[in-house]
Amino acid sequence: MPRVLLDTGPLVAFLDHRDTYHEWAVENVGELTPPLLTCEPVLAEACYLVRGISGGPEAVMTLLFRDLIRVPFRVEPEAGRLGKLMEKYSNVPMSLADACLVLMSETDDRNEVLTIDSDFRLYRKSNRRIVPTRMPPARG
Repeated sequence: MPRVLLDTGPLVAFLDHRDTYHEWAVENVGELTPPLLTCEPVLAEACYLVRGISGGPEAVMTLLFRDLIRVPFRVEPEAGRLGKLMEKYSNVPMSLADACLVLMSETDDRNEVLTIDSDFRLYRKSNRRIVPTRMPPARG
């Protein structure tokens, strides 16, 4: 079954009502069936970015505790592949969180990444396949 893979941007926007993408994130997350899948680097980035919001990091962990998000991906066994992917996109540059989500997207071609990060338009899965994404409309 295809799954939605949660990136840092929408997670932060969901929790921060002041974020430019807050309404978009709330609307999209509300349309999805939990749990959303993510990786530990996304959680670390999100906790760091919401540290200025009262209860921000705790809210991230509450989503995990309530099984609204799950972390099935482990960095250590994939370190070699992650390193190669980050090297390939070093000109972007690719974060560890982004690399994890790209590898997670390979588990099912129907998986899509919920993101606000336009770099996902550049990233490719193995065999040059596009990483399916759900993004806000481009602002012009």
